[in-house]
Amino acid sequence: MKEYALACLAGVWLADGVALLSAPRFVMDRAREIVLNKPGLLRWQILAVAAGFALLILGLDLPYGLLWLIIGIGMMLKGLFLLLGPGTLRQHFLEWCLTRENVDYRFWGLGLCTLAVLLLHALGWIGRP
Repeated sequence: MKEYALACLAGVWLADGVALLSAPRFVMDRAREIVLNKPGLLRWQILAVAAGFALLILGLDLPYGLLWLIIGIGMMLKGLFLLLGPGTLRQHFLEWCLTRENVDYRFWGLGLCTLAVLLLHALGWIGRP
């Protein structure tokens, strides 16, 4: 069950990464519309906290354990900040994230794809005979 939960997380990372690599402006325009029109949707950040906690707990005994520890803590901190952080600071952070250049989003997409491949490799789903 642990492997499938982490593989689902890798799948989300891979899908997000490929979307950011292939159509960064389209993806970020949709994200901007959602954030501006439905501010209550940020409550979904609790999923980032839960996924980060799962990665933190379930990924420690996998290869690249320190990487999963750092990424899990980062996911939890980002999710908690967006969920509970001060409104003005959160708004500035979101504006900064949503107004980057396309190349910045493509680098984020490349990073997400890399994390997905590393997690699938650590799980033994790819790259091992």
